[in-house]
Amino acid sequence: MTNDELTAVLELDGEERYDYFLSRVGEEREIWILVNADNRFLKIASEDGDVEYLPVWPDSEFAAEYAKDADDLSPKSISLPDFFKKWVPGLAKDGLDIGVFPGLDKTLWITEPDELKQDLQDELASF
Repeated sequence: MTNDELTAVLELDGEERYDYFLSRVGEEREIWILVNADNRFLKIASEDGDVEYLPVWPDSEFAAEYAKDADDLSPKSISLPDFFKKWVPGLAKDGLDIGVFPGLDKTLWITEPDELKQDLQDELASF
């Protein structure tokens, strides 16, 4: 993916990036997160502390772009079956939401794990 393509997608609004995310993950069958050197995943809390979420991306390039100013974060893929079977129940149990595909404007679509799972399953049904 060229820098121009990367920037064009990152400049989409939150809803458009969400749709792009569903489509790409449906094709590639994997989700990308960021982990530190200890293999701990990046978790972000909202400014008021009301919401904690796991940011996710449709490709490693987008995750790497998000982490470019952080020395200790690197992209890690999660297969869709693993995400459905392990991550969705774990995130729901821990009360963590999912922040889908943060963009250049720092907006993102925050959803509950089960809702994202359902949206992805709906997307997969169209393949």
